[in-house]
Amino acid sequence: MEEELVRLFPLNHYSIGEKVNEGTTGVVYKGKNKKTGALVAIKMIKYERDTGEGYGMLYSAFREISLLKQLRHPNIISLIDVIIGNRVENPRSCYYPILELLNKDLKQYMTSIAPEYMNPKLVKSYVYQINQALLFCHQRGIIHRDVKPQNLLINKDGLIKLADFGSGRKLGPQGGKMYSPAVVTLWYRAPEILLGAPEYSCPIDIWSMGCIFAEMDMKENLFRGDSEIGQLFKIFKILRTPTEEIWEGVSSLPGYKATFPNWTDFNLKKSVKNLNDEGIDLLAKMFLYHPDQRISAESIAVHPYFNDLDLNVKPVIVESQ
Repeated sequence: MEEELVRLFPLNHYSIGEKVNEGTTGVVYKGKNKKTGALVAIKMIKYERDTGEGYGMLYSAFREISLLKQLRHPNIISLIDVIIGNRVENPRSCYYPILELLNKDLKQYMTSIAPEYMNPKLVKSYVYQINQALLFCHQRGIIHRDVKPQNLLINKDGLIKLADFGSGRKLGPQGGKMYSPAVVTLWYRAPEILLGAPEYSCPIDIWSMGCIFAEMDMKENLFRGDSEIGQLFKIFKILRTPTEEIWEGVSSLPGYKATFPNWTDFNLKKSVKNLNDEGIDLLAKMFLYHPDQRISAESIAVHPYFNDLDLNVKPVIVESQ
């Protein structure tokens, strides 16, 4: 089917190469601008006019395109062009967002390197850059809602960019909060979502970034549950079971149970062993249970953990042979 789509609906200005990824809104291929020779990423979003299949995916694609047009930032993937197939002539038409192409995603990189821990300077640089992307989004009232290593693209020069905004949402003009179900991948999902909070906002992205921060340090997921309740218990075992003293209002959330096991020890430093004290302090603030108390992207940007970060020099990544 993929070959048929490419054959039936060629892109005049681009040649389409190998499949490189598959996101929430479509399949991504490597492409090349025939005039300039520039390499790009071409996302193919199928549209089934007759059956109505793919409307959800198409809506997500429209939303991603709309958000990316508003988000021009060095640490956010760039939208270069959008090509729309002719739905009148071809019911099985496609939308083709043309995006900048980066080498690989953060998950692929972490899997490819030797089993020892990532370079601490690279971890620090990546966390800072990811936060810059989220800060830019949050200042514009945009929540990504699916921050995870697979949605962070990197190149060999130490640059990292936030991608795949198909799950993203824009808040109301006065800030506000979201009320629709969140789709954050389980291991990166904030506790307020796991406990069924009726509303949420930018702090869910901060929690996800904290999970990635710990994962880069440990080379494995900090909270690796196999269900929502299992995910909660993984969190509780390390950060302790939340009480009203720790998180005011937690007992009134729909998913809260008074019968939850009562873990009382805070084991973050024991679990994430390679971070210095300032790194642990920052991570602990990213993992504050109460969303209103969780550190913001603005405060992260000036945290002492980054005091020795040279913003003019990005660590070059070294891959295993």
